[in-house]
Amino acid sequence: MKKALPVGVENFEDIVKSEYYYVDKTMFIKELLDLKGKVNLFTRPRRFGKTLNLSMLRYFFEDTGHEKRNEQNKSLFQGMKIIEAGENYTSQMGRYPVFELTLKSAKQEDYDTAYYMIQNAVSMEFERHRGIVESKKEMLSFKEYKQYTAIAEGEAEDKIVRNSLQLFCQCMYKITGKNTVILIDEYDVPLENAYFRGFYEKMVGFIRSLFEAALKTNQYLQFAVITGCLRISKESIFTGLNHLNIISVLDKKYSEHFGFTEQEVLQMMSYYEVESRFSTMKEWYDGYLFGDTEVYNPWSVIKFLYDLYSDVEAYPHPYWINTSSNDIIKDLIARADRETKGQIETLLVGGILDIQVHEEVTYGDMHSNGENLWNFLYFTGYLTKESEYFKESSIFLRARIPNVEVKTIYQNTILNWMKATIKKEDFHDLYRAMEDGNAQRMTDILNGQLFRTISFYDSAENFYHGFLTGILSQSENYLVQSNRETGNGRSDIMVKSPSLRGRSFIVEVKVSDSIDDLDKDAEKALQQIYDKRYMEELRAEGYRKIDCYGISFFRKDCEVRFGERNMINFRNIDV
Repeated sequence: MKKALPVGVENFEDIVKSEYYYVDKTMFIKELLDLKGKVNLFTRPRRFGKTLNLSMLRYFFEDTGHEKRNEQNKSLFQGMKIIEAGENYTSQMGRYPVFELTLKSAKQEDYDTAYYMIQNAVSMEFERHRGIVESKKEMLSFKEYKQYTAIAEGEAEDKIVRNSLQLFCQCMYKITGKNTVILIDEYDVPLENAYFRGFYEKMVGFIRSLFEAALKTNQYLQFAVITGCLRISKESIFTGLNHLNIISVLDKKYSEHFGFTEQEVLQMMSYYEVESRFSTMKEWYDGYLFGDTEVYNPWSVIKFLYDLYSDVEAYPHPYWINTSSNDIIKDLIARADRETKGQIETLLVGGILDIQVHEEVTYGDMHSNGENLWNFLYFTGYLTKESEYFKESSIFLRARIPNVEVKTIYQNTILNWMKATIKKEDFHDLYRAMEDGNAQRMTDILNGQLFRTISFYDSAENFYHGFLTGILSQSENYLVQSNRETGNGRSDIMVKSPSLRGRSFIVEVKVSDSIDDLDKDAEKALQQIYDKRYMEELRAEGYRKIDCYGISFFRKDCEVRFGERNMINFRNIDV
């Protein structure tokens, strides 16, 4: 029986004890100890193993205060690479108090609720160590014990919560004589959420004060590991931290510890006997370059393997879209000017953008200029590095969309944005032109709409079909039936009045290979309606007023051709 895949399992102990498949990332511990960073900030995209790695660090370093429990934690690492690394590293097992804080849950509608979620996470960690404190509370001052208890019980006032991490370290040192290891996961989640919700500055102030005492002037700190998507320093969250070590996706250090390498993916696929689907796995979920290391999206790899294990012919899906808030892409598309739309279209056809690196980009700076926007997308995983170069004292990237999965996220977001935009517009002129048989007017209106949208041409038929269906569906006087999804040999689109006495239309769509082919392809589309007798279905339903349109598209241009009106006698057409 094969090991289960750890879909959504982010606790290291659960993975090992429940015998899930685990990709050994324990050499992350060795590199962390070798490089001796005091405060380490790792910036990686969402769902790239940050939470699991921090959980692993906790079980490795934590002195629980109970010898038996410490031995149980040590046993979790048996047979793993860090054990083979030697005594210099294994001697650090079970040596320190560990404060582990995740800020993932702070994605709330308002500041008060987000603050409560962070306070609650802090409170739970205080409560987890309460046994140690209660057993030796006499070693603490009355004030320290009172504040510790208030935090653990969720009753501490704001200023005490803001100083909670430093207080924890101080109390643990007095009780155990050991400095604390601080682990903070997804520190920028509440900041991202606050930016889109409208209370950014207030949340910045709270996070800044929470971190400041614990990381800047804390003599009881052994070391800290912090994870997030972005390096945020303009807001002074990390002000004065001269010992802050920032490891971004540009760094060669630690590059293989977040995400899966190709060798790790191949080993997994071999274990589950699905190697035949490697090319699909690579096309969809590879493409990231951390430092000089090629990396796959670990969440998507595991999800696809999960599907493949039960059905080796399973189709790939954009799994990441369901885990990572795509507000970033939505906001990008909604705000895009003509230049930005063109750049997005360049990326969607496999093109490259040259961007100057700004590692300190913030949510507040995202739209201040184009460089910040593309940097933001790069550091959050929506773009990847093709290569880099040094010019005029600055680092530049040649950036692209990493893989099919991320391209699909862009495309789906564009289509949803396009549908929402179309709903806000008035297309009465288009319908009047359609009813009047005015193909030129229809061409002009559709060309104008195409010019304002963002197009993707590698899936052109789906794009143009969705574009046209969305527009035609805005009329209150007609029903629109899209037949593309059924694959039943019918026309692309049927538009019909609810009344059989009313009007009906058949629309066939073609995508041209060049601008010069538009005219002939529109004629071909129209002729296909006649050749394949697409009118028969409407005729059988009882409609007598049937008009036909052939429409061809090439990039931002289209051509409309109108067919014969009132096709009652269409049987007489020479086919």
